Amino acid sequence: MKLYELAPTPSARRVGIFLAEKGIAVPRVNVDIRGGENLSTEFKAKSANGRIPLLELDDGSYLCESVAICRYLEEIHPSERSLFGNTPLERAKVEMWQRIIELQGLMVGFQAFRNLSGVYKDRENCVESWGAESRQRVIDFLPSLDQQLSKSAFVAGDAFSIADISAYVFISFIKNLDIEVTDNLPHIKAWFNTMAQRPAIVSLTPKNSGANA
Repeated sequence: MKLYELAPTPSARRVGIFLAEKGIAVPRVNVDIRGGENLSTEFKAKSANGRIPLLELDDGSYLCESVAICRYLEEIHPSERSLFGNTPLERAKVEMWQRIIELQGLMVGFQAFRNLSGVYKDRENCVESWGAESRQRVIDFLPSLDQQLSKSAFVAGDAFSIADISAYVFISFIKNLDIEVTDNLPHIKAWFNTMAQRPAIVSLTPKNSGANA
């Protein structure tokens, strides 16, 4: 296998943390998305969505979308404690919170950053007002996440899961929107500090800020 990525980006970080948690080593290939390498005909022939991360399999086929890649890695490297949940109810709760974090957190944050910063204005129409609205939606979502974390040690319950990886990437990313996790979000703050001490995350922390959506 081979992983095409730009390690500091949120989606690539999600797969990187997942790999580290599972103890899986995969060769990496850096993709210059700022320079538009992912827009090339060659890359698009491999990636169905034209984005990173992209996993090349041993049979020459490819998987894109970070969670799909993680699901595949979980299936081929099963462990006693699945990061997608072990029981039907656990799996449903992980899926539920994974979707909530993605749709109300990560995706909205990406829209805010891209439209406010204009980082990809050479290839997409940036609408500053939509960026501002998206940033406010991120702020409005944080109390819901804080409330959930007041009920359990991890996002989807009492066990660490991919929902925590996604949430950690999300909370790490929002500093790019000048949003801080202050004392009025105590449960997110405590959870984030605990997450930052996990060996898998510590091992990947040569200042990976995740500045590009």
